[in-house]
Amino acid sequence: MSTILFGDIVFGPIKSRRLGRSLGVNLLPLEAKLCNFNCIYCECGWTGVGDKSKMRYNPREEVSKALEKRLSEMRATGEELDVITFAGNGEPTMHPHFAEIIDDVTALRNTYFPSAKIAVLSNATMLGRENVRKALEKVDKAILKIDSGIPETIKVVDAPLFDYSLEDVISNMNAFKGDIIIQTMFLRGEKDGYRIDNTTDTEVEAWLNVLDRIKPSLVMLYSLDRETPYDKLSKVSGDELEAIAAKASARGYECEFTK
Repeated sequence: MSTILFGDIVFGPIKSRRLGRSLGVNLLPLEAKLCNFNCIYCECGWTGVGDKSKMRYNPREEVSKALEKRLSEMRATGEELDVITFAGNGEPTMHPHFAEIIDDVTALRNTYFPSAKIAVLSNATMLGRENVRKALEKVDKAILKIDSGIPETIKVVDAPLFDYSLEDVISNMNAFKGDIIIQTMFLRGEKDGYRIDNTTDTEVEAWLNVLDRIKPSLVMLYSLDRETPYDKLSKVSGDELEAIAAKASARGYECEFTK
């Protein structure tokens, strides 16, 4: 199925289902996806697909320049902004100057749109790096992915390109003492003989047990909304998401989901 790459360092603002009016910041290559996951549902397509000759992180100075230009334009025209969101063509925390860029973006936010929030969408795999963890502690919304409490499901759905350890990720998340948001994609399908369905009782219980260990401030549940690189997937209904959210709410977690 067709997928998209973000062709600019700064894009939007767009209307986000979960964040409101969001201005995106892409630290990854503009012509290819660069990530340490190869998620079967990623709207950017497969990792490494694109112009590999231009596989580079966007320089810190270019990110700052592009963001200041866009924020200045938006303020001049009276546009509204709810959040500046680090997203784009892969995993933003892989950028070697991620921590410094967070400081740059915070300063620009304070100058142009002081009421806007700063959010980072991350797969949480770089939390073992102290500078990444400290940078995420500075943002308003550290939105970290946990798509299953079962390692075998993560291996199929998220397809880590390294020796991924769910236990290590949970341990690193605990350093935030609950000041994080957990984001989970619920979906169904089949790949390489593995039946994918993280809405089953077994899957949901394992996922809830992970939440109990992390104790996040908020849980975001969602399902497919855009085209995916793998075509044997199906969306989970809003009613099903609501039922799963109810189980998490019963354990004391605030939940958001989109029908």
